[in-house]
Amino acid sequence: MAATIAIIGRPNVGKSTLFNKLTQTRNALVANQPGVTRDRQYGITEHRNRPFILIDTGGLYDIHDTSLSISQFVSEQAFIAVQEADAVLWLVDGRAGLSSVEEELAQELRRYDNRLYLLVNKSEGLDEHLVCAEFHALGIGVRQPHVISAKRGTGISSIMDVLSSDISVEDNSNIEQPKGLKISLIGRPNVGKSTLINRIVGKKRVLTFGQPGTTRDSIAVPFRRRDKDYILVDTAGVRRRSKVTNDIEKFSIVKTLEAIITAQIIILIIDAQEAVTDQDLSLLGLSAESGKSLIVAVNKWDNLEQEQKVRIKNQIDRKLDFVSYACVHYISALHGTGADKLFTTIDKIDKTQSIEVKSSRTTEILHAAIEAYQPPLVRGRRIKLRYAHLGGHNPLRIVIHGNQTDKVSPSYQRYLSNTFRKQLKLIGTPVLIDFKKSNNPFKDNKNVLTKHQQAKRKRLMKYVKKKGVRS
Repeated sequence: MAATIAIIGRPNVGKSTLFNKLTQTRNALVANQPGVTRDRQYGITEHRNRPFILIDTGGLYDIHDTSLSISQFVSEQAFIAVQEADAVLWLVDGRAGLSSVEEELAQELRRYDNRLYLLVNKSEGLDEHLVCAEFHALGIGVRQPHVISAKRGTGISSIMDVLSSDISVEDNSNIEQPKGLKISLIGRPNVGKSTLINRIVGKKRVLTFGQPGTTRDSIAVPFRRRDKDYILVDTAGVRRRSKVTNDIEKFSIVKTLEAIITAQIIILIIDAQEAVTDQDLSLLGLSAESGKSLIVAVNKWDNLEQEQKVRIKNQIDRKLDFVSYACVHYISALHGTGADKLFTTIDKIDKTQSIEVKSSRTTEILHAAIEAYQPPLVRGRRIKLRYAHLGGHNPLRIVIHGNQTDKVSPSYQRYLSNTFRKQLKLIGTPVLIDFKKSNNPFKDNKNVLTKHQQAKRKRLMKYVKKKGVRS
């Protein structure tokens, strides 16, 4: 299998920048601010036709700090990556110099000395020997400290050459990106998205903490369940736009929107203790516009009184009417209640999404819908919808051809969408309607008469005038 490389270091030393440079992506969130990365982010790179799995981690903090803070959980995630890896790249800041925290971390990392490589980053324009001089005092690593610039890419190729020669694996065959049904979990901050993912995969894969905004990046978590592959995407919580002032949070929201677009199924998690908020409805609106399959998971359900449960169910039925296709589940991410039923619905939706329908069937449904409820008149003329066919999957589209299709009202579009969804027995999946207008192919063609036709026309006109005079 491919070798795994973990990138570790204090906050703001350039770990995510190096990760993005090696993977040639922008998957890791980067900003000039400490503590942006918190969870483990996985990626794939290739060097001289040899694949490697990379792990970006959050910043390592003071290991002697025993306070129950988020920094301790971030460091815990980083050390999990160190234990998984075949090689560990420890980044330090060449401009800031050696810190007391790094001296203490060296004692903790010494147990991994046989696979640790010390990289001195941010060396642009500096003398290599002077930059790494004080880091020699750590006396740690397989080789001497290696000077790089993650931002410019300087020295990265040479350290990858070193890793290629030092790490031996049985199989160097190419590795592929994880495959599976992509499910994005979205919601407001602190509703239990990360907790639910950890409960599903059965381990502390993503960071959870009793503080809103713990997750900042979109983290893809591949896993296998009952011989089927899935990819769960944990996203940052989305607050109201007026409350978003931090640039990091703005980038996190962009990542969340990207996760909505690329997902096959969206799970919107709602906090049962706060019921359905305006922000939940905004996220539902975004999901509906994307046309993706939707599941609404009402979390923290087990702590409610029966009276509260009845009230919340009634509120959900009333407020979620505009996404009537959504499947609603009442769960507890902390205890795992309802997780199995959640995946039963996910598997049903997966089968629904791959449905193939003949054009004769879609046209039959269209004609039945028109017969039951005719489209309204436009300036005294009836809109004519002639035939329909399947236009694509994820999102599911039905293309309808006819005349004056640009005049079809939104309410009639919703009627057709709901009709197709019910007749095709789709689960948790909306139908997007695309209209195609039938144009007259000869509309702009000018009929030019031949000389023979012009002569015939003149004789006809003379005859008409002569008959008119006699009458």
